[in-house]
Amino acid sequence: MKFEEFQKLLETGEIPDDIPSLLQALLLDGAGDWEGAHTIAQNEFTRDGSWVHAYLHRVEGDMGNASYWYSDSGRKMPDMTLEEEWEAIARKLLRKG
Repeated sequence: MKFEEFQKLLETGEIPDDIPSLLQALLLDGAGDWEGAHTIAQNEFTRDGSWVHAYLHRVEGDMGNASYWYSDSGRKMPDMTLEEEWEAIARKLLRKG
C-alpha cells in the first residue's frame, strides 16, 4: 500500500483488519482513538512498537514517558510536528510491509 492510499483511510474512517497492527494504531490515533492506538502499541514489543508508543505519549503530552519509549526504540525525541512524525512512522511501516 502506498502512503497516499493509507492516508485516504483516515478520511473514510476505515481500519482494515489485513494491515499490520501498528498501522492500525496510527489510523486509530488519526481517528481520535488514542486509547485504542495505545493498547496496540504497548503490546508490540519491537523497536517500531516502541516508536509508535513514544509518539502516542508525545501526542498525550507526557514527555517523560515519551522520552523513555523513544530511547527504547533507539531514537531521540524528534524535532518535528506530530503530523510530520505520524507521516514518517507510517511511511517507514508501509515500506516494511
